[in-house]
Amino acid sequence: MAKPCPITRQHFREHAKAIEVTINGVPLLAEVKEFSTGSLGWNISNKTTINVGGTPVSVQVGLNLTIVGSKDLPKDSSSEDSASAAP
Repeated sequence: MAKPCPITRQHFREHAKAIEVTINGVPLLAEVKEFSTGSLGWNISNKTTINVGGTPVSVQVGLNLTIVGSKDLPKDSSSEDSASAAP
């Protein structure tokens, strides 16, 4: 059984910052993200170049860092209220 998420959605929104991730010596920035699944975390979607035997090749970088258990956090009542109030 997974541990419950130790923070709230609001705490994440207020305090989470972008994270620098280095891939092959190239620093990339993982941006704060609320995934469509409801999970919270960080995401990189970028391109970089990697040298393969003296030949530079372009690569697509896709990286998700997901907070374990965050998908199960309660949804915000404020976002639910605004959604139900929409015409």
